[in-house]
Amino acid sequence: MTEPTDSDAVAPLRRRLRFRSWHRGTREADLLLGGFADATLDRLDAAQLARYGELLENNDPDLWDWVTERVPVPADCDSDVMRLLIDYARTRGRG
Repeated sequence: MTEPTDSDAVAPLRRRLRFRSWHRGTREADLLLGGFADATLDRLDAAQLARYGELLENNDPDLWDWVTERVPVPADCDSDVMRLLIDYARTRGRG
């Protein structure tokens, strides 16, 4: 029997995170987080996926304020994944 590859092991997590990203409760958050998930999740490793899942535990208004840089990101939420999300939002805002 072959060992599952990393991508096989995290595929269910990626699906759950993508679903959670597209079903936030506000259209703005759905578009931001869902678009980010579609564009980025396949490139994240298991640890980064876990950090993204932790970010999704926050409420939409807080996430929105952090991503739009209205409010500084709290230290416990500031990570490489949060910076990717902020960069994604900046890029999308210019387009």
